[in-house]
Amino acid sequence: MTTRPETPQNTYTHGHHETVLRSHRWRTAENSAAYLLPRLSPGQSVLDVGCGPGTITADLADRVAGGTVTAVEITAEALKLAQDEAARRGTENVRFAVADVHALDFPDDSFDVVHAHQVLQHVADPVLALKEMRRVCKPGGVVAARDSDYGGFRWFPEVPALDEWLRLYQTLATSNGGHPDAGRRLRHWALAAGFAGDAIASSASSWVFAEEPDRRWWAEMWAERTTKSSTATQYVEKGFAYVDDLDTVAAGWRKWAGQDDGWFNVVHGEIVCVA
Repeated sequence: MTTRPETPQNTYTHGHHETVLRSHRWRTAENSAAYLLPRLSPGQSVLDVGCGPGTITADLADRVAGGTVTAVEITAEALKLAQDEAARRGTENVRFAVADVHALDFPDDSFDVVHAHQVLQHVADPVLALKEMRRVCKPGGVVAARDSDYGGFRWFPEVPALDEWLRLYQTLATSNGGHPDAGRRLRHWALAAGFAGDAIASSASSWVFAEEPDRRWWAEMWAERTTKSSTATQYVEKGFAYVDDLDTVAAGWRKWAGQDDGWFNVVHGEIVCVA
């Protein structure tokens, strides 16, 4: 009997604090999966890997009405967030399962579309994850992924505390086995997973926070995440920062938000791969 290799262990750096969920629930198919939408049509079967609180999931379910979306998360606790969102909206064509993207518990050739938003940056083995996503995708179907690239984030005015925020997050995510510059690596990983080069469509898109309400929302969310979420605990426990350092970073976020000329660009890499 063949023994399956041990599944790599994931560490989700962000955690599920309210400040994290606040930003995740802001996400929609339109602002987070626009690159994929032209590939969707009614009646399709979709696998949404790492569905989070389910706002994108429910939007995808609307797009493939008559078909189904299967939403998966690594734990039942995380999955319940998406279940609650589907129930709140009355979305009936979503199924739910606990699954690890490194070892998806679905047969080969199960889905027309396999989608992952902001997932590969957190997994221990992105290439293995994409191989699994490809395995469960029907021939001729598509595997789609979008991930941010922290090294490509840009903002104005220059606020030293935000440089420190970025350094701290990159250090923490990397220490957890993550890939904070995942966006630029997606095509590389897809090729390593066995997709042909001419079967990979690569693109990029951004979230921009510049208008006053958007600046305030983005900055306050990150200020609170830096001091209240599980990342705050990890920074201190791993010796990357003291509590006072985190307070300084939070103050920097609020200082930036108060600037009328404030601008913040969150860049993402995207791939759509034909299986």
